[in-house]
Amino acid sequence: MSTAGLSKARLSRMHDVMAGYVERGAVPGLVTLVSRRGEVHVDVIGTQAIGDSPPMRRGTIFRISSMTKPITAAATMILLEECKVRLDEPVDALLPELAERRVLKRFDGPLDDTVPAKRPITVRDLLTFRMGFGQMMAPPDAYPILKAANEQQIGMGPPSPSSLPAPAEWMRRLGRLPLMHQPGEQWMYNTGSDVLGVLIARASGQPLEAFLRERIFEPLGMRDTGFSVPAASLDRLATSYWTDPTSGKLTVYDEAEGGQWSRPPAFPSGSGGLVSTIDDYLAFGQMMLSQGKHKSLRVLSRLSVETMTTDQLTPEQKAVSGLVPGYFDSHGWGFGVSVVTRRDAVAAVPGRFGWDGGLGTSWYSDPREDMVTILMTQLAWTSPSPPDVCLDFWTSAYQAIDD
Repeated sequence: MSTAGLSKARLSRMHDVMAGYVERGAVPGLVTLVSRRGEVHVDVIGTQAIGDSPPMRRGTIFRISSMTKPITAAATMILLEECKVRLDEPVDALLPELAERRVLKRFDGPLDDTVPAKRPITVRDLLTFRMGFGQMMAPPDAYPILKAANEQQIGMGPPSPSSLPAPAEWMRRLGRLPLMHQPGEQWMYNTGSDVLGVLIARASGQPLEAFLRERIFEPLGMRDTGFSVPAASLDRLATSYWTDPTSGKLTVYDEAEGGQWSRPPAFPSGSGGLVSTIDDYLAFGQMMLSQGKHKSLRVLSRLSVETMTTDQLTPEQKAVSGLVPGYFDSHGWGFGVSVVTRRDAVAAVPGRFGWDGGLGTSWYSDPREDMVTILMTQLAWTSPSPPDVCLDFWTSAYQAIDD
């Protein structure tokens, strides 16, 4: 057993379980990380692409999709600490496109059948995904509002940097649409983080990536994290795959060379646009676990991190929300992160927080166990429920604790 209370034999068991996914062809490759009490274990298995491909590396770059959201929330909290934004202040001054909202009378009703919003959208609404607009797990034309949102190309599906317009136009298009629910009433996924990305840029007077680089990435040493991959590093970008629902075969979603992340996007998506490496994201996950500190540097106050990682949803909101049925029975939502509220599995330690990336990644920090766990693969999830490789990684990481 190590001084961090991790069993070498059980870490070896985790390797065998994860290697099985590569050997069976379920995923081309993966990188796992378990860090406890500062002792870091990284395992690298498989290749960066199917076929004749470079091996997976510790420095392989992955599209982290929704693991962008916690970083966007942390950036918002930096601005909040500097009093450039306020939690319960209307966003109208910085985002006039969202002023004087109209709200659908019925979610499935016609777009012109609306009522005035009962109150303005606030920064808190964006951080907690209660702005009244977001993604739904339904066909793109299931409802008039969903059809209209998809026609506006504002990012209602998987991350697709090349399909989104520049921030000003993106906001203009969002502003054309009515809200799906009254502000503050219901949790709806995704869109709030994209709006926060625009808010951060306008409040800071810098492009979103410049602000993130100056205030988060450079202080934490996150050299390979950004909204695109420079040409010199494309050999480390894993090819992204999805599973064809008809054939069940792995199909290319995004190439490395010439792909969507090989050039800066018009719209830097605060909800799902970043790429990163396992060590870069460890720096962020450890900073959050250390209550805002990185070595001797303070990125966020302890109070900000505590607020971010506290469940912000009411029981009434949980009853009508969620991407996965029953998810909020044992989880809550803070600012850009999920929070475990009830133990119902080996890895479900109350207080554990983090989030997943639908293109194949997952991160959680656990204050009770002083632990950061990260999984990075290049295969997209097929549903909002975690794939087996994720479930087995979390179980394997926690079964390795031996104290």
